[in-house]
Amino acid sequence: MLTTRGAATRLRIITGAAVLIRDHGVAGVSLDDIRAATSTSKSQLFHYFPQGKSDLLLAVAEYEAEQVLADQQPMLGDLTSWQKWLAWRERVIEKYDAQRAGCPLSALTAQLDVARPATQGIITRLYDRWHAHLAEGVRALKDSGEADAHLDADAAATAILTAVTGGATLLQATDSLTYLETSLDQALNALRRDETPAVQVRS
Repeated sequence: MLTTRGAATRLRIITGAAVLIRDHGVAGVSLDDIRAATSTSKSQLFHYFPQGKSDLLLAVAEYEAEQVLADQQPMLGDLTSWQKWLAWRERVIEKYDAQRAGCPLSALTAQLDVARPATQGIITRLYDRWHAHLAEGVRALKDSGEADAHLDADAAATAILTAVTGGATLLQATDSLTYLETSLDQALNALRRDETPAVQVRS
C-alpha cells in the first residue's frame, strides 16, 4: 500500500513517461530519459516498477486508458438527451483536434505493446466501459422518445464507438479531422427520430 506521497511520486513517473511516449514512441524512450524528465533516481524508479520498463509501460497503458475516458467527461457519463449527445460530440472532436498524434488512444493502441496479454486486457476493458456509457446513453434517448423505440442500443453504441476510434486512427494517419467528423455524425444521425435536427459537420 503506497503512502500519499508514494502514490504521487508513482503517478509523476507514469505521467512523465506517458508524455515522452506520446512524443517519441516506446522505442525512442529509455528509462534514463524517463528518469531525467521526471527527476527520479534509479532506485526510486525500480522501487515503484520492480520489473523496470515492462512494469512502467503497463502502468502507462492503464493511465492512457483512463485518460481516453476522462477526456470525454462529464459528457460521456450523462448522455441523457440529444443536446447532451451533441455536447459530447463537440468534446470528442475538440479533444482529438487539439491532441492529434498525441492523443492517449493513439499511444495506447499504436505505441504500446498491444500484443502483450496484459495490455490487450486494458484495451478491452477500456472499450467495454466506453461502449457501456454509449449504450446507456442510447437507451436514455429511447426512453425519452428522442430515438426510435426499436433501436438496438448495443448495436448503435458499437457503430458510434467504431466511428470515433476509426476516425481517430485516420486522423493520426492523414492529419485530417474530416474522417472523424463525418463518421461520428453519420453514426449519431442514425439515432435521431425524423423530427430531431441532424448533426451538421462543421465547415
